[in-house]
Amino acid sequence: QVQLVESGGGLVQTGGSLRLSCAASGSIFRLLVMGWYRQAPGKERELVADIFSAGRTNYADSVKGRFTISRDNAKNTVYLQMNSLKPEDTAIYYCKVDQYWGKGTLVTVSS
Repeated sequence: QVQLVESGGGLVQTGGSLRLSCAASGSIFRLLVMGWYRQAPGKERELVADIFSAGRTNYADSVKGRFTISRDNAKNTVYLQMNSLKPEDTAIYYCKVDQYWGKGTLVTVSS
């Protein structure tokens, strides 16, 4: 079993920045894919970005150029640097590592 602890959410004004972190612990053998998803009120959960163990990344079109995903394999941690935040980025952000999900952290962007 793998446990995921997210941090870094909060309230920020339009144009601001936040950095999310997600640390994995437990029965870790290898962490192939680490990523971030988000779910806004009334909407389905969607992929924001993910990163493979070799470093390949994927981004949703809506965040390209504004968000950057990275990982520290030595610390079993994945990060999401979010810049130029917009009100439409408001959502609960969930960390996902392989098949495991975190509990989520709320990001609110005020206009």
